[in-house]
Amino acid sequence: MDAPKTSDVVLVAGNSHPELANLIANRLGVKTGGCAVYHKQNRETMVQIGDSIRGKDIYIIQTGTKNVNNNIMELLIMAYACKTSSAKSVVGVIPYLPYSKQCKMRKRGCIVTKLLAQMLCKSGLTHVITMDLHQKEIQGFFDCPVDNLRASPFLLQYIQECIPDYRNSVIVARNPGSAKKATSYAERLRLGIAVIHGEQKESESDEVDGRYSPPTLPRSRTMDAGVGVPIHIAKEKPPINVVGDVGGRIAIMVDDMIDDVQSFVAAAEVLKERGAYKIYVMATHGLLSSDAPRLIEDSPIDEVVVTNTVPHELQKMQCHKIKTVDISILLSEAIRRIHNKESMSYLFKNVTLED
Repeated sequence: MDAPKTSDVVLVAGNSHPELANLIANRLGVKTGGCAVYHKQNRETMVQIGDSIRGKDIYIIQTGTKNVNNNIMELLIMAYACKTSSAKSVVGVIPYLPYSKQCKMRKRGCIVTKLLAQMLCKSGLTHVITMDLHQKEIQGFFDCPVDNLRASPFLLQYIQECIPDYRNSVIVARNPGSAKKATSYAERLRLGIAVIHGEQKESESDEVDGRYSPPTLPRSRTMDAGVGVPIHIAKEKPPINVVGDVGGRIAIMVDDMIDDVQSFVAAAEVLKERGAYKIYVMATHGLLSSDAPRLIEDSPIDEVVVTNTVPHELQKMQCHKIKTVDISILLSEAIRRIHNKESMSYLFKNVTLED
């Protein structure tokens, strides 16, 4: 595959993930453009583009990290600087889209992902390349084309090549919400599936056992709602339980991101109690916030496998169980195809696995 001509494509990288930007540039055979992104003493973000970008296709590589608000502001200013410098097109390569979990309406809240999408489009982005959005429907928030790439082929390849006796595995959904993703993995690997349901209870004394319930009243065949609208009953999760057999098997938990690892550790402890002899966690985005490396190190989890959409070199130094899968080849191929006006459907085809 021919690399794009360097005369009319420019790679620009923010401060969020320079290692990934260099990997993509090396695969494409181009250099990252002369763009300086720095902060003044009052913490304002400054962007200076050294070379002329008039009439060129600009690809801004910026992901979401722990310093998420600075990452977003850098991206907005870089996109606007390219737009006002008469760039032909400005494509945002955002491997992990920040605030993607806030894509649903909460009580007295707002859909922050929609706000971010509108800001990115207004700043000058004409196209967005991202990976494994928390919900696919997020693409509808953008007023420009969005390519939502998938990391599952890389993680599936890791399972096949790096997990001994993977045929004796079971794909585990950490909660019912991730059952769809787990089913997709299980069908491609021809494996079984298990789902973890419920949550750990703090104390038995806190449970409502009904001793203070009002006495029962004779019921009529016609329901009377009484005065006003009925009160909405609060949800209460049952005690944590595993639906499916994991005894004597390798348990592989899959999710789109791993940030707060306490729920993963609690799930791993339950899987260990149910007889799983090895536990793996696979995720696209490894944010690994707070004291995640220490919790993983002390947990029954044997390996945490994530891609390099988010930098996590410091966490890898603190925990030997964290492994990385490089996805720069997928992002560089997406940039090449978009620049050469080729079809992107090849990158979205179903993974075909050999039996």
